Amino acid sequence: MSVRIDKRAAVEVERLLESTGALLRGHFKLSSGLHSDRYCQCARLFEDPASAGRVAGLMAQQLAGVQVDVVLAPALGGILWGYELARALGVRSVFAERVGTDFTLRRGFALAQSERVLLAEDVITTGKSVMELAPLVEAAGAQVVGIAAVVDRSKGSFAPAGIPVWAMCQLEFNVWEAKNVPPAIAEMPAVKPGSRPGASTSSAV
Repeated sequence: MSVRIDKRAAVEVERLLESTGALLRGHFKLSSGLHSDRYCQCARLFEDPASAGRVAGLMAQQLAGVQVDVVLAPALGGILWGYELARALGVRSVFAERVGTDFTLRRGFALAQSERVLLAEDVITTGKSVMELAPLVEAAGAQVVGIAAVVDRSKGSFAPAGIPVWAMCQLEFNVWEAKNVPPAIAEMPAVKPGSRPGASTSSAV
């Protein structure tokens, strides 16, 4: 099952990413160690509540017919998206935080048995972070009903077994190993955005 995208909504969302400055150009060193000339900084989209609410509303339309009780997002990047999506769906919003290397629910957050949980992530590349939330849902006796992202960077290949995945748009950027970065890009200082250890605290991919 590949990533589900509404093509008409995708056009509008890409325009919002452009207009809010979420799509960046330059020289970026990704958390994977690869280099790119473009970057999606979803935090810039969420600076504008109207734009964030519009994107969440479009996703809620895509999710029509899916029964959701709570939206669960990973800190840090998914928190605002999860909140806006939960508001658009009229359900609870919770987020998980890393303690050491593992995600956990803190601040009094909990999932109830049999709750239907939608996982929310701002940008999906490998899907590793958002899938680390699944054990929390299983441990509570709840059920993952799907994953919703603003941007799919997996080229549509992210397809966890038995879990539907929705995204507002797909973005494909040029990426290179450090030794293969084109000279015009290599002459610019490499920026390391992202929220993983060793990177800056901004949310992007």
